[in-house]
Amino acid sequence: MGTLKRGLLAGLKTTWTLSKVIFPITLLVVILQYTPVLPWIIDFISPFMGLLGLRGEAAIPLVLGNALNLYAGIAGILSLDLTVKEVFILAAMLSFSHNIFIETGVALRVGVKLWVVLVVRFGLAILSAVIINLVWQGGGEIAKYGAVVATEKIPDGWGEIILLGLQKAAFGVLQLALIVIPLMIIIQVLKDRNYLQKFSEKIAPFTKVIGIQPNASLTLVAGLTIGLAYGAGVMIQAVQEDGVSKKDATLVFIFLVACHAIVEDTLIFLPLGVPILPLFFVRLVTAFILTIIVAYVWRKSEQRKHEEVVTL
Repeated sequence: MGTLKRGLLAGLKTTWTLSKVIFPITLLVVILQYTPVLPWIIDFISPFMGLLGLRGEAAIPLVLGNALNLYAGIAGILSLDLTVKEVFILAAMLSFSHNIFIETGVALRVGVKLWVVLVVRFGLAILSAVIINLVWQGGGEIAKYGAVVATEKIPDGWGEIILLGLQKAAFGVLQLALIVIPLMIIIQVLKDRNYLQKFSEKIAPFTKVIGIQPNASLTLVAGLTIGLAYGAGVMIQAVQEDGVSKKDATLVFIFLVACHAIVEDTLIFLPLGVPILPLFFVRLVTAFILTIIVAYVWRKSEQRKHEEVVTL
């Protein structure tokens, strides 16, 4: 009974912590959709689309996907006549950079610095677009979409807009609670029965490759399977209770930025007709390479500082 109680309390505490980020940001972004702000942002970035191998109107799914979520970005893509190559570029960009406000807020809660979040997410999105545009010479045919996303009824007046924002924000928190609370109870059971220790030992070689300690393994697996926002609940608890260092939390976050919810977030793009296996491997390989490089540079920097202190 003590295990269930501790797990429930941990789940409620984490849900409360994350809901303070998710609720107000969701409400704000939904309201902004029906103001001149999002159209202004789209008009502002349209001239830069050519550098990424995209036409100007491709700014619409990019802005929607980053401001809201992948589903909004995909709805934006489905509203446009784009080539297969353009759709693949957008899919790659949105895989690295989506739901930016909520997921950045969650990362800050964990202790990851804002500049790290923005540089990694936007940097990977832009770099992937430039590389795909330069390397892939095909994909010039118009994309044929395998499914149609239903459009929402446009709210009439500020009252309906605010009500819609409140509904979506509340649903977001409810969805979070339904995932995080059972997850925390399961984790507490695994902890109390010493399964987590055994699990950490099993995947220690994997965590060693990317330069993090085994006690951060649970955070890594949670983010890989259920996503960055929901996996952050596990990450927050790990930082507070399991002695996961800020360095390891940052390295795990960098890995997960490229590769979180790897199965779900890749399969989401199936209706667009893009080749999802290359998309899957692009994210996975990028996550490994980037995290290994950052861990190596970080380790060398720490060694240099230590040597300087010893010399003094």
